[in-house]
Amino acid sequence: MTKLDILVLAAHPDDAELGCSGTIAKHLALGYKVGVVDLTRGELGTRGSAEIRDQEAAAASEILGLTIRENLGIPDGFFTNTKEYQLKVIEAIRKYQPEIVIGNAYHDRHPDHGRANQLIEDACFLAGLRKIETSVNGEPQQEWRPKQVLHFIQDRYIKPDILIDISDYWDIKIASIYAYGSQFHNPNWENEPQTYISTPEFIHVIEARAREFGKSIGAKYAEGFTSRDLLGVDNLFNLR
Repeated sequence: MTKLDILVLAAHPDDAELGCSGTIAKHLALGYKVGVVDLTRGELGTRGSAEIRDQEAAAASEILGLTIRENLGIPDGFFTNTKEYQLKVIEAIRKYQPEIVIGNAYHDRHPDHGRANQLIEDACFLAGLRKIETSVNGEPQQEWRPKQVLHFIQDRYIKPDILIDISDYWDIKIASIYAYGSQFHNPNWENEPQTYISTPEFIHVIEARAREFGKSIGAKYAEGFTSRDLLGVDNLFNLR
């Protein structure tokens, strides 16, 4: 078993890259172990296919230098916050025993994102209950509850509770996003239907958001996160 410091749980391949890949790259550079578990294969996407998304996720993982990446194979578009899918997420949490979990936004343009948010929140709590029994490869798992659950901000603006300076990792973030050539602006896919995220303008929106968040803390680029719990610092001089 590989114990992670940070586990990103994301509804679709490319959600983690769009939402928090700068933060992922930064913490990997600091020596932390960071992994991504995608809930679905994004098989309902207008462009590409599940198999292509698998390849793109592998390429993005290599760019980021992820410790692990796996996919739970939950149905894209139709999953709900049921016991069946909660148990799948609980198994992943117990498998990697992360200190911090990062998940999808509270609500968003894509309905999967909001549903994944609550599924992840519930699974993080339930994973700490020892009377919920799970196993991997026939071996019983120990209960495990992350110390902190954060959520990245996606298409819709949500006021962040914390901002992370990712200025030194911006190029890595952009490269990891463009690893999904089927999804974002790419001349090789010009014969495929145009979508909201495949336009050249979409990546400018991602950059504008990062610049806006960065400006708030005196940085060039930043990523924002929300928390249902209050967050604290050791002293006032740790504030940006």
